[in-house]
Amino acid sequence: MIATAGHVDHGKSTLVRLLTGMEPDRWEEERSRGLTIDLGFAWTTLPTGDPIAFVDVPGHERFVPNMLAGVGPVPAVLFVVAADEGWMPQSTEHLAALDALGVRHGLLAVTRSDLADPGPAREEALARMAGTALGAVDSVAVSGRTGDGLDRLRSGLARLTAALPRPDADADVRLWVDRSFSIDGAGTVVTGTLAAGTLRVGDELMLASTGAAMRVRGLQSLGQDARTVSAVARTAVNLRGVERGAVTRGDALLTPGRWRATGEIDVTLRGEGSEDLPRELVLHMGSAAVTVRVRPLGAGTARLRLTRPLPLRVGDRALLRDPGRHRVAAGVDVLDVRPPDLRRRGAARRRGAELAALAGASPAVVADAVLRRQRFATADELRAMGLPVVGEQLGGGGLRVHPETWSGLLDELRALVDRWRGDHPLEPGVPVDAVRQQLRLPGTGVVERLAGAASLPVVEGRVCCPGRRGELPPPVEAAVAELTAALLERPFAAPDAHRLAELRLGARELAAAVRAGRLLKVADGVFVLPGGETRAGELLAGLPQPFTLGEARQALGTTRRVAVPLLELLDRRGITERLPDSTRRVRAPRPA
Repeated sequence: MIATAGHVDHGKSTLVRLLTGMEPDRWEEERSRGLTIDLGFAWTTLPTGDPIAFVDVPGHERFVPNMLAGVGPVPAVLFVVAADEGWMPQSTEHLAALDALGVRHGLLAVTRSDLADPGPAREEALARMAGTALGAVDSVAVSGRTGDGLDRLRSGLARLTAALPRPDADADVRLWVDRSFSIDGAGTVVTGTLAAGTLRVGDELMLASTGAAMRVRGLQSLGQDARTVSAVARTAVNLRGVERGAVTRGDALLTPGRWRATGEIDVTLRGEGSEDLPRELVLHMGSAAVTVRVRPLGAGTARLRLTRPLPLRVGDRALLRDPGRHRVAAGVDVLDVRPPDLRRRGAARRRGAELAALAGASPAVVADAVLRRQRFATADELRAMGLPVVGEQLGGGGLRVHPETWSGLLDELRALVDRWRGDHPLEPGVPVDAVRQQLRLPGTGVVERLAGAASLPVVEGRVCCPGRRGELPPPVEAAVAELTAALLERPFAAPDAHRLAELRLGARELAAAVRAGRLLKVADGVFVLPGGETRAGELLAGLPQPFTLGEARQALGTTRRVAVPLLELLDRRGITERLPDSTRRVRAPRPA
């Protein structure tokens, strides 16, 4: 895939027409005026046998947005300068756009070489291009009128395409749409340049603007039907499940679940004018053109707020254009698609310093910085942001945590449990949901993993402090000790509500004593010492079997208030068995 670029009327469409034998100007108005207005497409086969396709772009300043829609997804450019006119204003703007987009592969064609010496135009163009992302490029002098130099141009294009990096055919699809139309009997068709990934008939895709699902009904590439199309390629996609009016230029077809639309991004800026930008510019990415509000964050950094969300990733390159001044304002490198709030005093300045430090960093370094700030992210979220998967994995759900975050959370959890114990002495530990909220954790499962890493047991939905579960506050300890002394003398004379009130043992204090292993709860308001059920079974085993409730009450030395729930407890635990006539017997012990 090659895009053309250069000043209006320097012969871009003429070269494409001569190379391919196809008419790139699609509209009658373009052909009658001899002026390219919109994107044109044509293709041919090089002498090497390799296919090559062209996106022919308009050169007039009024149609620069159309030019950018064509150049955005394309990896290489055929830059055209006329020998008799040399470097012109739109040559400058087109080159600035290519530089801002980071296009690194190109070929210079000096046209109309039959009308003037191509040398001066060639020297100036090569000098200007050398200072951009294109660097040193090959050049060819050619005449569209006589055809001289066309063979050299074809050879130059063959060398250019052979030097292009191999695209990732397994990448997630993001096809920027540059045309949308309907065909009778087929339905909606969109076209675009597939920069990475592979499309297949039957694939499900998602429309970036609405999230609507659709299916690939058919594919064409270079005018031929295809079952699969791999990058880099011009492709037409026949879609099922979407009306033509729902898809327009600047929208995108996406691999479902792999992209995140964002309306706010943090970026680093490139270009001479990037230090003094207007507050409102147009962001060009792929075939999209979106108005943005620019908030400078520091030298060479800014936050962009988009008027509509786009599917962007860290590492994307775009450009900012000032349409009022007809100039490229800056190149953009996307560094964060989920930027933090900037509410505190000095936050913007600090954020600018963070971004400046990440400029040019490896994807892994950027991913580490993003995860450190976010604390948690799933592997899918990181990939959707365009980042490698970093951090430590938590369980099998793909959740990742930054190591520094995890270490800090361990300390925070231990401190929280200690504070909670001091503030809530009668409770066994911190409720799991309270831990989740106070430590801002993404789920209760993370709380349990964090507690396990901190060697803190989780019991009955609470994170407990080990070694302190048997402790009671001094007043409660004194009351339980007094109660214990009484029960040692009369094990089944469980104190009534009046006595418990005298001891100031309410429901919370009694529950704490039970959790501490100091009392056994038989029923609401009925408490005996731990092991009381075993002692009761031993006493009842000495009675003639079966026995009545009254006989049991007398053997245990207690009241009906205690005996009834105690026998029911013994039944539940398999110590006694209730018979049909309401008598009971002690079950024989099971053989060891």
